[in-house]
Amino acid sequence: MIYDVAIIGAGASGGSVAYQLSHYDVKAILLEKCCDASFGVSKANSGIVHGGFHHPTTSLKAKLEVESIPKFDALQAELHFPFERCGIIVCAYSGEELEVCRKLYNQGIANGISNLKWCSREEMLALEPKLNARITGGFLAPDGGVIEPYSYVQKLVESASRNGIDCGFDFKVVKGSFADGVWTLTDDTGKEVKARYVVNAAGLYADEVSRNCGAEEFTISPRKGEEYLLDRNSPAKPEHVVFPVPTKHSKGVLVIPTVGGTTMIGPTADVVEDKTDDFTTADNFSRILKLVDPMISGISARDVINSFSGLRPVILEQEDFYIAPSEKVANFIQAAGIQSPGLTASPAVGEYITSLLEKSGLALTRKTAPRITLEKPIESRKLSAEELAEIHDSNPGATDWVCRCEKISEAEIVEAVRHGHTTLDGVKFYTRSGMGRCQGGFCSARILRIISRESGIPMAELTKRGGNSYLLAGKLGDLEVKGN
Repeated sequence: MIYDVAIIGAGASGGSVAYQLSHYDVKAILLEKCCDASFGVSKANSGIVHGGFHHPTTSLKAKLEVESIPKFDALQAELHFPFERCGIIVCAYSGEELEVCRKLYNQGIANGISNLKWCSREEMLALEPKLNARITGGFLAPDGGVIEPYSYVQKLVESASRNGIDCGFDFKVVKGSFADGVWTLTDDTGKEVKARYVVNAAGLYADEVSRNCGAEEFTISPRKGEEYLLDRNSPAKPEHVVFPVPTKHSKGVLVIPTVGGTTMIGPTADVVEDKTDDFTTADNFSRILKLVDPMISGISARDVINSFSGLRPVILEQEDFYIAPSEKVANFIQAAGIQSPGLTASPAVGEYITSLLEKSGLALTRKTAPRITLEKPIESRKLSAEELAEIHDSNPGATDWVCRCEKISEAEIVEAVRHGHTTLDGVKFYTRSGMGRCQGGFCSARILRIISRESGIPMAELTKRGGNSYLLAGKLGDLEVKGN
């Protein structure tokens, strides 16, 4: 088969392109080196829908971010991912910082965000009483919000798949060649995929994909951000996303009320060389605590339940997105350097890349048949006792709690597996199981049993995130697994 389009990378950008193309009568395939969607850059970010004021009007970042901000309500209604417009506040704690705030505010107005609200000290404290009393002022961006990035990407990809886009997971592109109007993409096992057009949305590895396909030479320099997750009972949880004034290379260390009910602090912004460096350090934890403690009350190291880091795919020579047709090879669209606000901008990124494909010669005809829609997922924790009692007889798994910290039922785990998520992380991202106080300490063994039962995968072959990340061998209580 020769596809019309091959998209490399099943993150927010690639998933959005696949979602957009699924509205048209084209044959496309989404290729991903991992075993599931959103296992790369997109899974490890701050989960914010930004407010459209951080980037200059002339930048592609600002254009696509501002276009995307209003799109999330309709996308959520269609795809059923967790999202909430809780608003963003930017806080100044000195006269100098207040001047920077005013510049950001004016930049947001220039970008077309008309409902920003400039706030006095008293108005800021009224909005967010947990702010440090020494605050001097700031502004509110009411359209900003929080989102579960992994769920969002999973739903984009699932919708695309149900509406005609093929998915090729565990496909790491190591070579691309173009001849007679057709690209041949080869993975590290020798498998090939042929397509007339290629979209390079490979995140941290977009530079390697570009080079392997004979396209532009550029370098992705990972900018590492460490973040720390506080228990949902932390008294520090604010009502809004709390931003400081930004630094030269970062939007600063934030306090984020996640859409799942926990609180996140971070991130750092340090350039590293290793694209697999996902470690967190005690030094950076102390550094983040020192930065957020003067911003908001209630921050405590005792409330930390997990730490993680994400790597932003930065092209140092340009801070803007690199989205353009290749000037070296034909029918090849670059979508590289998609760092913050890449998640926020992703709906418009998908539209923009689809328009570039059309301008490059791809024929796009909108489908006339109705779209196959996604069902609203089971969310047992949101049902009342009466509602749970009503559905117990028809679906007893909906009342059987597997993850007690996050109140995730067996029915939700089963649903995740039946939607194609057969790793511990894949199920975690789909359901939130294992994201609570115990971080999977009590529920992981049972989740693995359910995955094996529903998928038919032997227990010894189950993994955390695919590849060689096997989880079980030996005996733990009544659970015994013989390894390979």
